[in-house]
Amino acid sequence: MVDPQPYWLTQPGAPPDAAALAGAETADLAVIGAGFSGLWTALLAKERDPDRDVVVVESATAGWAASGRNGGFCSASLTHGFDNGLSRFPEEIDTLDRMGRENLDAIAATVARYGIDCSFERTGDLTVATADWQWPALQRTYTAAAERGLDVVLLDRDQVRAEIDSPTYRGGLWDRDGCAMLDPARLVWGLRRVCLDLGVRLYENTPVTRLARIRGGLRLHTPHGTVDARRVALATGAHGRLLRRLRHYVFGVYDYALMTEPLSAAQLDAVGWRRRQGVGDGGYLFHYYRLTDDNRILFGGYDAVYRRTIRPEHDQRPDTFAVLADHFAATFPQLRDVAFTHRWGGLIDGCSRFSAFFGTAYGGRLAYAVGYTGLGVGATRFGADVMLDLLAGEPTERTALAMVRRKPVPFPPEPARTAVIEVTRWSIARAERDGRRNVWLRTLDRLGLGFDS
Repeated sequence: MVDPQPYWLTQPGAPPDAAALAGAETADLAVIGAGFSGLWTALLAKERDPDRDVVVVESATAGWAASGRNGGFCSASLTHGFDNGLSRFPEEIDTLDRMGRENLDAIAATVARYGIDCSFERTGDLTVATADWQWPALQRTYTAAAERGLDVVLLDRDQVRAEIDSPTYRGGLWDRDGCAMLDPARLVWGLRRVCLDLGVRLYENTPVTRLARIRGGLRLHTPHGTVDARRVALATGAHGRLLRRLRHYVFGVYDYALMTEPLSAAQLDAVGWRRRQGVGDGGYLFHYYRLTDDNRILFGGYDAVYRRTIRPEHDQRPDTFAVLADHFAATFPQLRDVAFTHRWGGLIDGCSRFSAFFGTAYGGRLAYAVGYTGLGVGATRFGADVMLDLLAGEPTERTALAMVRRKPVPFPPEPARTAVIEVTRWSIARAERDGRRNVWLRTLDRLGLGFDS
């Protein structure tokens, strides 16, 4: 029997639920959402000013949504990959790359300083070409990255198969320092524990239903109480409905993953993978996969599905799980008999530029960061710093970035939004065969809606 729950969240060690809000509270800073984005915001706010009174309000439990359902790739990239950042922010890609690697260093330091047991392994990540048309793109990325002094290695077919043995590989690009593998649920639980130790008050199972202006701040309305705060950080991802303007920019897609049983020593030896890199293939419809600390393989991606509504039943999609299982067998035929123990899906907050965007509302009393599009494990810490900078109202190197100052191209309202996304998915599926982008995709590229991931 395959467990239809996120593997990470079914592990032992989950903390008991915090109490729900009951009554009236006040705070200097209220954070809405207790995923990575909200917990990093609360932690950094206390590190900046230990006397700041911080309250976190979560609709369910910490990490229940995207933060507990992802692959555990903690990337240095703030822009959903080097290529995406170079194409959208060429004038500041070097600054963004430096900030991203400083951000990853800071995450590693936080994990060590507070003793967060989340299996943090800075193995880097390996992008593999699984079709001939993908190889030239990897070569171009290597050249651009190497010219900037990044620790990247280009691997030919034999070299990449010496790292991880798959008959599908034509070559690979290994960023040796730009990504860490970790257990996302245990990182959430660790950040939660640190926040509580620093004096943050957390209320779980407390959805915020409405925001209202009050003298000197904002009031958060919940079913059984209120929080009055001078400043508010909105960290709800694709689940947020409190700020109407974000609906024009954010779309939600469901991403799916499988988890195998632990591999035996013989099975692991048949694959190699001694350096335990995270892996993603170079297609438009890409897979991502990695080893856990007990040598399971998480295998996900490829079939991101847009839904107009958010419903629990969307977390399961048997057709997608069947496709992923077939692709796993093609990638690792030597593991064809390995069983899957878990299968799950979850909602990702995306936007047209495939990386987070930022802003303020209510006269600067509320800040938001949203639209991470699947690489938020690391980038949410940077986004938390941006939100705190914006709420402080003081210019910083972060707030001067074009990435922070500019918004992505908005999406049309329904039903046009669904039509655009479905035509784009069909076009990307065709492009996956030979890398050729049709007229529709090239038009989207020119409009800044470059769906390439």
